[in-house]
Amino acid sequence: MQTPLPLPLTHAPESGHDLRHHGDAEVRDDGAELVDLAVNVRAGTPPAWLKEHIQASLDGLAAYPDGRAARQAVAERHGVTPDRVLLTSGAAEAFVLIARALKVRHPYVVHPQFTEPEAALRDAGHEVGRVLLREADGFRLDVSAVPEEADLVVVGNPTNPTSVLHPAATVAALARPGRHLVVDEAFMDAVPGEREALAGRTDVPGLVVLRSLTKTWGLAGLRIGYVIASPETIASLEQAQPLWPVSTPALAAAQACVSPRALAEAGHAAHRVAADRAHLLAGLAELATAGVRVVEPAEGPFVLVRVPGAALVRERLRDEGFAVRRGDTFPGLGPDWIRLAVRDRATSTRFLAALSTTLLP
Repeated sequence: MQTPLPLPLTHAPESGHDLRHHGDAEVRDDGAELVDLAVNVRAGTPPAWLKEHIQASLDGLAAYPDGRAARQAVAERHGVTPDRVLLTSGAAEAFVLIARALKVRHPYVVHPQFTEPEAALRDAGHEVGRVLLREADGFRLDVSAVPEEADLVVVGNPTNPTSVLHPAATVAALARPGRHLVVDEAFMDAVPGEREALAGRTDVPGLVVLRSLTKTWGLAGLRIGYVIASPETIASLEQAQPLWPVSTPALAAAQACVSPRALAEAGHAAHRVAADRAHLLAGLAELATAGVRVVEPAEGPFVLVRVPGAALVRERLRDEGFAVRRGDTFPGLGPDWIRLAVRDRATSTRFLAALSTTLLP
């Protein structure tokens, strides 16, 4: 008799993973000379025009930050009213606000995904349930695996680290009366046309969408993101924020990054990323005989790869000059996983040659 596949895990375990490990750890300290494939910030950013815009805002540093114009700009970009928008110090702050401000009893996080939401919930004293999607299913979202008791569900789209883009209808099907549905769309602007986006939807009950401006625009050091949700949810989150949480330069960046010029540039960049990703995937496919397996179809600016002996491979790649993101800190992944940021074709070609060398017996 064939052994049935295990059902997705839906209990609340102890963490068992380093939820605070992120890609920047791969390039700190001794990683200064490494080609960075561990961090998902688009290379060559921020562009000159954006840096000039941020620099011009420095003349206003003597005044306290006023986020009204940036909030209005973000609202217009998504076709909502400003009372549905909250500007945050990066998307990471939003996860902390959600964990502290929303009154929930049974939060669940769909894994593998960005670990900060679970870490923030745990830090706030919540017992967190996990729904582990299966490699056998391509890490695709299974709505039926989320328990009905869940009054807060967190899911990424496209998901970091799997690069899976879930259909918007499937994600929206998680919504229930009395449930907060938190959708992390930090990488949605790297998807051509932002297809499957839920940001701006007001017909999905309990929807809370997070966006980041740090990835596409290279602003990780500036910290800027935002939340779109119902006015009531936004009011609750805002009450948990300190005064003046977003700096004047970050507000200037937010306003600039949702302008028509910026949206057009981001759209072009998304198509370039898709082409560069196709080149990387083609090269990885040629290494299948060495045991390399890629989660496909990949839709984000990164890919998730299974490589036998990944820990040793990562060390050998460092010797070859490349830093990649370890995958075993993500719940639902084991020691044989790595995540690779998509870079230009020339960089990927060099990386593929290095990876091929490291896989030699």
